[in-house]
Amino acid sequence: MEPNLKLLEYLESFLTPRRKELFRQVIDERTNHFTVAMQDVYQLHNTSAVIRSCDVFGIQNIHVVEEVNIKNIDREIAMGAQKWVDINRYTSTQECLQELKKNYRIVATSPHQGVPLQDFDISQPAALFFGTETNGLSEEVLQDADEFVQIPMFGFTESLNISVSAAIILQEITARMRRSDLSWELSEKEKLLKRLDWAQKNLKNAREIIERFQASH
Repeated sequence: MEPNLKLLEYLESFLTPRRKELFRQVIDERTNHFTVAMQDVYQLHNTSAVIRSCDVFGIQNIHVVEEVNIKNIDREIAMGAQKWVDINRYTSTQECLQELKKNYRIVATSPHQGVPLQDFDISQPAALFFGTETNGLSEEVLQDADEFVQIPMFGFTESLNISVSAAIILQEITARMRRSDLSWELSEKEKLLKRLDWAQKNLKNAREIIERFQASH
C-alpha cells in the first residue's frame, strides 16, 4: 500500500502544529525491530498494561493470541495506547508463530531459563513471547522458540507479573537498541502510512473530511 501524500497533507491541515510535530517525534522513535506477542493472558488488565508499555517504549506492533481467552482491551488501563500501536489478533498460537517467523526469531521469556536479559543479543529482529500468569508459555511456543531470555532475580519470589516483566525487558532492550548503530527505525514509507493512520484516528469527523477530499480530487 502506497501512502496518499495529498490526503495526508489534507488531513494534517486539520491538526494543530503541536499535534503534527508530536506525531513526527513519536513516529521517529517507533520500531518494528522488536515485537511483542502475548499468549492467552487471563487478566485483562495485564494485556492492557503490556500494550501501554509497548507504546511507551516505541514498539509499534503487538500480537495477541486469543486461543482460549477472548477479551477486549481495557481502555482505561491502556490509556489510549491501543490507538497508537497496531494490535494483531490470532485465534491460534500456530498461526501467530508462522506469521512472526517470516521476519523474526522467536524468543520465549521465562523466569527459569535462557540468557540473562543484560546479555540478550539485540542485533537481530526478535518477537518476544509472554505467557499466562499461572502456567507461562505453552509447550508449542517453548518447542518453537529459537531462544529464551530471563530477568535475573535474587529474592524469594520466583516470577514477576507479566506486565512488569514486559516493561523491564522492553526498557532494557530498546534503550540498548537506540544506543546502537542498528537500522531499527521504521522505513519512510511506514512512517508516512502511520502518520496517515494517526491523523485519521485523531479526527472525530475523519470520514467526512476524507469524503470531501475524494470529491474534490
